[in-house]
Formats: sequence, structure tokens, C-alpha cells
Amino acid sequence: MLLRYRFRLYPTMPQRVSLARAFGSARVVFNDAVAARKHAHAEGLPYPTMAVLSKQLITEAKRTPGRSWLGEVSAVVLQQALSDCDRAWKNFFASVKGERAGTRVGPPRFKRRNGTQSIRFTRNARFAVLGNGRLRLPKIGEVKVAWSRALPSEPSSVAVIKCPTGKYYASFVVAVDEGADFLEPLGDPEAETGIDLGLKDFAVLRGGRVIESPRFFRRLERRLGKAQRVLARKAQGSVNRAKARLRVAKIHEKIRDTRSDWVDKQVKAIVRENQAVYVEDLNVKGLSRGRAAKSVHDAAFGMFLARLESKAARSGRTFVKIDRFFPSTRLCSVCGVLAGPSGLEGLKVRSWACGCGAVHDRDVNAEVNTRREGSRIVAGGHPDTRNASGGDVRPGTPGRLRNPREGKNEEPARGGAVSTVPKPGVSVL
Repeated sequence: MLLRYRFRLYPTMPQRVSLARAFGSARVVFNDAVAARKHAHAEGLPYPTMAVLSKQLITEAKRTPGRSWLGEVSAVVLQQALSDCDRAWKNFFASVKGERAGTRVGPPRFKRRNGTQSIRFTRNARFAVLGNGRLRLPKIGEVKVAWSRALPSEPSSVAVIKCPTGKYYASFVVAVDEGADFLEPLGDPEAETGIDLGLKDFAVLRGGRVIESPRFFRRLERRLGKAQRVLARKAQGSVNRAKARLRVAKIHEKIRDTRSDWVDKQVKAIVRENQAVYVEDLNVKGLSRGRAAKSVHDAAFGMFLARLESKAARSGRTFVKIDRFFPSTRLCSVCGVLAGPSGLEGLKVRSWACGCGAVHDRDVNAEVNTRREGSRIVAGGHPDTRNASGGDVRPGTPGRLRNPREGKNEEPARGGAVSTVPKPGVSVL
């Protein structure tokens, strides 16, 4: 299993100049590779391979007056820029052929000099973490690192990243053994929870426990808007514009860092307290296109679910995604009848009463149904899982939902639930 460890760097002024030269050289090689392949396609020429591009754009280019400065940068940095371009083209071709999952991606575009810049060193570059705690990079020197923890093993590569605020970071890729971070199994069979995500409250867990939505962007939105208006009034290329741009970048960075730190803490607490976690497979991209797009982006559901799944796999916990079409909100958790509110108007209803006499809080009821559906999937598909109960967990007739309007049973929408349930000790990454 590969993990990333990120640490702050403090390069000296000469080292910053060398890093700026490396950033620019990598960007130029990437753009030259994009231009070469676009030219070959326009002229009907054979598709240039990585070996041909490496020879033309790096080896031979260093001997020309217009690209002689490429020799001042580590060759590994330039080769990695070519590799990134080649991977981008392969992803584009795979997407066109339908061989790549997810949304369709376009061809690589020319890189522009922007706030975030990065380069990558592999083992061929012979970078090293020295005994004095500094990071030695070829043709840059020994850079000071603010270590917050020790690396579990020797890194296979390191990426140096410059943020829009002018901060530098080193991102190490480290290989660790699967199961090295497994937590002790929880003996309590009730140590499992469903998670119902929302905008009013970020999440509702088992027992009605609520995680309030922090709304990081909303809190600093006015401050950010004021800083952006100040930036818009500054003259292009002026020193004052550079200062105003930095103020805007710092606000964005504060929002991003506080959100990321909060998500990590919530994920760690959920995984530590529960042996199994059941969540709904949300269509985050679709939600982010609606009227509540700003709130959906601020809540960062995609970041939370991705990190929760990764943390559960690395900790040896069971993680299940419920089918997004499973009616967790409309289904009565007491009698199993689809009596809850539906449609756009139903989104405004926070509590509702079922014909059986039960009164449900919208989110608490959804959490109960999500947890039961997840337990049913685990028990049915993986009987050897720690949390498998082996019995029916859904109210009413097993495997079917009752519709009171029709007076007969109704199948779950669109094929029922889909899960990703790892066996103990198996990662889903």
C-alpha cells in the first residue's frame, strides 16, 4: 500500500531560485510535448513515443541556444514532466474509447504559470533524507524540513510543491505493509453506525448523534469577497496587486486547511469508535450542479467519503456503500412502509409521521435504514465478516419494501443496494 506524507519545506533564497528554475523547465518540457503531439496529429504523422520526445525535447534541446538552460535542472524532473504528459494523453484516449471509468476527460492542455507549481523526483534522482533531517535534492541542495513524524520506510519519490501563498511542501510516497495500521477489533456487536449526510447538519450517526456542519467557506465568505474586490481594483503587474493577490490566496488556504483538518479528525473518530461504517453512495458531482452547489462544495462530501473509505481500509474496519437509490429517508424504520415525503417539496420536511403511529426525524430515520441495509448486505454477501448477524435486518418482508399506496410489495429502486465490503485485513484502495 502506498501512502503520502507531506511536510513543510523552508528553502533558502538561492534554493528558491533553483526551484523556480526547475518549475519553469518542467512546465516548458510538458508544453513542448503537448505541442509536438498536437503537431503530429495535425500533419498526419506517426504518434511520437516517449523515447522520441525524450531525445528531441530534452537531450537534443539542451544543445540548442534556446533550450540550453534545461541542463541546469535535474534530468529526472524533465523526464517526469514527459511522463505526466504521456499519462494525460493515455487517459484521454482511454476515455474516448470508453475504457476509463468516470466522466470523459479531454486532451492535455498547455500549462500556464499559476499559483501552484510542482516537480517530482524519483529514486533515479538520488534524493536523500540526511541524518541531520534535511532533504537533499539534486541541483538544489540540502533543504530544511519541518518533520512532524518519522517516515515508516524509505520513500520511493518526493514531489516539491509551491502553494499560491509562497509556501513549499515535500510530499513523500512511502510503501507500507497492509495491516500495519490495523486497529484492535471491537468486541461490541453494536459498534457500527450508519451515516446520513446533509446540509442542515453535516452528518447524523447512530443514536441520533449529530455532527454539526462547520461551514468554513460561509464563515469567511464576506472577508474573501472584500479581499477580491480590493484585488480587482489594483493595476495589472503592480506590487500592490501582488500583495492583494497574496491576501486572497491566504484566505483560500485557511479555508482549505481548516476544512481538511476537520474532516481528518471526524474520520479518525468515526473509524476508531465503530467496527463497521455504512454510508450512502452520494452523487456528489450531481449535487454540486444544483441550487445548493455552494453549500455542497463547502461541506466537502466527496473528500469526507474518500478519506473515510481509505481510513477504514487501512484500519481493518468494514466499510459499505449503500445504493444511492435506496429510499432511506422515505422508508419507515418501524414498519417498513414507504410513507415518507418525496419530491422537491419533501426535502423541506424535517419530520414526518407514519401510518403505524411512529413519528420520525428525517435524518435519524435515514441513518437507521442505512445501517440496517448495510448490515443486511454484510450478512448476505459476507457471512464471515465480524459484524455479520446472519438474520433479517429490514422490517417487513425480507428483501422487499411495502408501498401503502398500492397495497402490495415493491422492489427496491433500480436493482437494490451495491456495496464495497472488504473482508477483515483486505484493503479496498
